[in-house]
Amino acid sequence: MPKNQDIKCVLIIGSGPIVIGQACEFDYSGTQSLRSLREDGIKTILINSNPATIMTDPSMADHVYLKPLTTKSLIEILKEHPEIDAVLPTMGGQTALNLCIEADEKGIWDDFGIKLIGVDIDAINICEDREQFKQLMGRIGVPVAPAKTVTSYLQGKEVAQEFGFPLVIRASFTLGGGGASFVHKAEDFDEMLSRGLEASPIHEVLIDKALLGWKEYELELLRDRNDNVVIICTIENMDPMGIHTGDSITVAPAMTLSDQAFQKMRDQAIKMMRSIGDFAGGCNVQFAVSPDEKEEVYAIEINPRVSRSSALASKATGYPIAKIATKLALGYNLDELDNQITQSTSALFEPSLDYVIVKIPRWNFDKFEGSDRTLGLQMKSVGEVMGIGRSFQEAIHKATQSLEIKRNGLGADGKGYRNYEQIIEKLTYPSWDRVFVIYDAIQIGIPLSRIHDITKIDMWFLKQYEELFALETEVSKYDIDSLPKDLLLEAKQKGFADRQIAHMLDCLESQVYNKREELGVNRVYKLVDTCAAEFKAETPYYYSTFEEEIKSKDGEIYVDNESKVSDRKKIIVLGSGPNRIGQGIEFDYSCVHGVLAAAECGYETIMINCNPETVSTDFDIADKLYFEPVFWEHIYDIIRHEKPEGVIVQLGGQTALKLAEKLDRYGIKIMGTSYKALDLAEDRGSFSKLLQENNIPYPDFGTAENADEALALAAELDFPILVRPSYVLGGQGMKIVINKDDLEAHVVDLLRKIPNNKLLLDHYLDGAIEAEADAICDGEDVHIIGIMEHIEPCGIHSGDSHALLPPFNLGDLVMQQIKDHTKKIALALNTVGLINIQFAIKDDNVYIIEANPRASRTVPFIAKAYKEPYVNYATKVMLGEKKVKDFDFKPHLEGYAIKQPVFSFNKFYNVNKQLGPEMKSTGESILFIDSLKDDEFYDLYSRRKMYLSK
Repeated sequence: MPKNQDIKCVLIIGSGPIVIGQACEFDYSGTQSLRSLREDGIKTILINSNPATIMTDPSMADHVYLKPLTTKSLIEILKEHPEIDAVLPTMGGQTALNLCIEADEKGIWDDFGIKLIGVDIDAINICEDREQFKQLMGRIGVPVAPAKTVTSYLQGKEVAQEFGFPLVIRASFTLGGGGASFVHKAEDFDEMLSRGLEASPIHEVLIDKALLGWKEYELELLRDRNDNVVIICTIENMDPMGIHTGDSITVAPAMTLSDQAFQKMRDQAIKMMRSIGDFAGGCNVQFAVSPDEKEEVYAIEINPRVSRSSALASKATGYPIAKIATKLALGYNLDELDNQITQSTSALFEPSLDYVIVKIPRWNFDKFEGSDRTLGLQMKSVGEVMGIGRSFQEAIHKATQSLEIKRNGLGADGKGYRNYEQIIEKLTYPSWDRVFVIYDAIQIGIPLSRIHDITKIDMWFLKQYEELFALETEVSKYDIDSLPKDLLLEAKQKGFADRQIAHMLDCLESQVYNKREELGVNRVYKLVDTCAAEFKAETPYYYSTFEEEIKSKDGEIYVDNESKVSDRKKIIVLGSGPNRIGQGIEFDYSCVHGVLAAAECGYETIMINCNPETVSTDFDIADKLYFEPVFWEHIYDIIRHEKPEGVIVQLGGQTALKLAEKLDRYGIKIMGTSYKALDLAEDRGSFSKLLQENNIPYPDFGTAENADEALALAAELDFPILVRPSYVLGGQGMKIVINKDDLEAHVVDLLRKIPNNKLLLDHYLDGAIEAEADAICDGEDVHIIGIMEHIEPCGIHSGDSHALLPPFNLGDLVMQQIKDHTKKIALALNTVGLINIQFAIKDDNVYIIEANPRASRTVPFIAKAYKEPYVNYATKVMLGEKKVKDFDFKPHLEGYAIKQPVFSFNKFYNVNKQLGPEMKSTGESILFIDSLKDDEFYDLYSRRKMYLSK
């Protein structure tokens, strides 16, 4: 039992829908926290409005409330559950903390006798209120940048006059750097100041002297009731101060920090944590360090909660921060808890790493036309990837290979910039691709000193880049037959992919692979063990690397592979990689449920993924976790090592689906729907022929591979026309065009961005209603799990539409057509597992827009609305363990559930906010209504056509 015997029931506040600045890392933290509480026999009540997360699964808490995150909802829950003793708000990001403060100000916690655990209100207020924080730092002797708080224009002007430029304006009580900006010159000051004052809920900003070019670090801390404090992880930002940490490339452990500076930072962090309140839990502290021999250390901020970096630090070190922070909030001390990885040592320790991790953010600027793509104080990334390697070079290569932006790593893929002016500009105004641009700069001969002067990136990192380029130059002197083994091994140890080496040697990727086999240059797998192999670790959490062969006393030559293969039957689940618009947390939800279902069927489960924010990469979800890029070379090596029965691809979104062709070609079994069927559905032309053969109506269409063909087709189809590329997710590149000029411009642009793509041109059904259905099929029977009707008209991407479950005004005739078409298509595609089909309804005729024989964005939404574990059922069908008729489907929903998209337009000024066929939402919430007379439904329905853009 917990040390605090009074706590028997805890309320956890989630983080709500995913927005830029607050993503699925809080699903991971919240899930860990709920599991941690239940281990101690504590009853858990959860409030969160996000249907796409594992956290809101009915199995995660004793009671899950999918309600809006408001004080009204809190009061309803507290009345319903008088047994609640305490609230834990530190697992739900800024949203949960802000709600907690609001509830405190309204006296709600006092009214219901609720104790706050894991943090206290004073700590939240001190950390959020920039002025209070600055004064406290002054009192405890921790240096901060010169700064002043202002609440009006006039005060702001006076401060600017006093400090001089450049300045930083930071809004109080915002998330992801909302309202923050650099001001380099006086004429920009007024606009930036008003932006900051408006963004702050209390209309307060802090103006501070810009520490441009200083180095930035983050420390993750935990503290217990006995005042034991441990530093779990030190993270170094490769980017200097001035770029939000969420948009920075970060490295752990810190690479360029002297021991003296680290000790200074460590002492200050502990002092800061102790000074903000007397609570037990976690903290994230950020510091700036001057880039000179003085190494002055300034505190930037402290967050008394788990953060984006906590998820990263947990995956980087193997230390489950959220889980332990929850135990500490209950009153345990660190020395009473186990190290979760070794299971034989205590949690009162600081992890040591014998590997390096690199995190690179993932952006979606293509979704925000007209957005400013330069990076600064306001976070703009939508997700992130993490690479683990034995060196910085190997880790950064693995991270770049994980991004899924059609790059194979740093350099050696023919896609770099060659223009001097363009490279200098990109270095001067940092943008999303700067991780590659540094390499391009070195490649065209720009000296490191010049790159350092422009970017202020530490020389150590630049020298690492330079070494990689020198190695590429050396390898390029050979061909595949003459390349020496030691050089091939060095290239692999430094993270170069086979594809990159093939580019250097001007040969095929398969030839490099065969050469590695022939020379015995093979991947080995190492454990992430928290203690640099000082103690035996029990947790099967692996990364790959390459090692020199070792010769034993008996003359046996071997490499040390720590991943031992069992003789159990195995299933590999391919993860969905980094979060992005169009492929978010809902696919992670599906992957986790796929793993759990396969385990129930007696399989050893193996997860491959590279996203540090997710539940799927928690080390105790699957029997084995390979934290590796979802990139062919890495996957193929793991498959050859583990020899699974098959691979599940239909749960990991487009990321996993794109690898189906290679798996099929190499004779690896795809569980469930075959590659042939997946390919048929993706190829717009072939799919339409299938519809034709089955007498299923679809809009008039044709395919084109160039602008001439598209223009000729337009004459037959009649405008407006919907242009769609094949093999894309989230409506990428889709557009409604209304004349020949628009059509030509869009086709040319599309084929430039996605070369050799087959484009589908449909006659756009203007004014049609859109609906979609999800179903499970076993090849013989089809069960429709849900039919949703969109409030917005056809033409707005389904991910951006409000969807009602069940439909609200489709007649019996239309519903019957939807059911018939769904069953016919699922069987015609030989679907085994899940399928999502989208429809356009006009004049009581139901036309097919597209079909996706895989898990869709809406599956978690339907599962939560109907309280049914549909992914579990579908996985068992994919594995051939069950048939559709074996399940007793009992959906339960009173009234309606509405899927509400959430947008992050506030991060991008001057962008086109109109909606169309390309998805722009970053997340979603669920809203339950009793009837169509509900005010919220009426309001949504009345505005349904407002945002439609052509």
